[in-house]
Amino acid sequence: MSRPNYQDIARLAGVGTATVERVLNGRGGVRSELIEKVTLAARTLKYPRTIPDAHHKLLRIEVLMVRPETTFYRRLSHEFESIASTLDPLVVVQRSFTDEKNPDEIAKRILAADVPRAGLILAVPNSPTIGAAVDAVVKRGTPVVHVVTRASETRGEFVGIDNYAAGRTAAHFISRMTTQAGPVVALCHPIYQVHRERMRGFSDYFAEHRGAVSFEWIGFSRDEEQYSEASLSYALEKYPDLAGLYNAGGANSALIKVLGRHKRGREILFVAHELTDYTRAALRNGIVDVVLDQAPEAQAQRALDWILYRIGLTKIKPDPNPIRFITITAEAL
Repeated sequence: MSRPNYQDIARLAGVGTATVERVLNGRGGVRSELIEKVTLAARTLKYPRTIPDAHHKLLRIEVLMVRPETTFYRRLSHEFESIASTLDPLVVVQRSFTDEKNPDEIAKRILAADVPRAGLILAVPNSPTIGAAVDAVVKRGTPVVHVVTRASETRGEFVGIDNYAAGRTAAHFISRMTTQAGPVVALCHPIYQVHRERMRGFSDYFAEHRGAVSFEWIGFSRDEEQYSEASLSYALEKYPDLAGLYNAGGANSALIKVLGRHKRGREILFVAHELTDYTRAALRNGIVDVVLDQAPEAQAQRALDWILYRIGLTKIKPDPNPIRFITITAEAL
């Protein structure tokens, strides 16, 4: 491979060759964001000379998430950490968590401008306050990517699965795999747009495919164990002939415990989201029948790819299509 030159660096950085020359020779008069782009492009192309230390400014990509206690967000956070270790040392991926129940605090964190950002990745719920904060940040020129769920309906790329299709898939499995007639119930966390999309797909499927099982009731579990346990216990009492259960959110461990204690626990066809230690064990012992895993590792990679593309560190545009969710049964373990 031939030695990279100013034209190669300029092409990758999206600037002119005169800007490259000024940066690499320390002549000054170049905006800080262009200095960072040229420096990173030169390092990426392994330009064979020492780049002035004064130009080694960090590009900080901030990732804001919720619920660090959950397996899903731990997987997502760990993958951001793993990918960050493979990037240029000048690219820093900073991960932090916030309270999903406090939209004002989330908005404040989104708007924070005390440290310059090259990009912002959000895995937080949506609300008018949060959406307005996202709009303000985008207007400042900061690229924003939503991962898992959207914090704004109109601003920024979205990286996640097709949640409507996931809901329909859950309904399809329950409708086709149940061995008995009876009612079906579902649980979700209504503050998340993605949960509402899953429930819409689930409901639409049953409205279009009427048969021996029917969708009768939805409970709001808040993705918390105590509410999940209470919701399922209520459903089992209300529907003693319960045929199917779909959990569109988290707190599967509580549901697994309730079904494990119930005399009909293994007769109810249970579709859950996310492969965790709990759902893996429940698949093996027959309490959970199907798990839909939304591949947080793939979501983290694509979210970072979008930021790197938006700030000009790669010319390869990421795939805009939804991430493929993975269907897992006991036979696949």
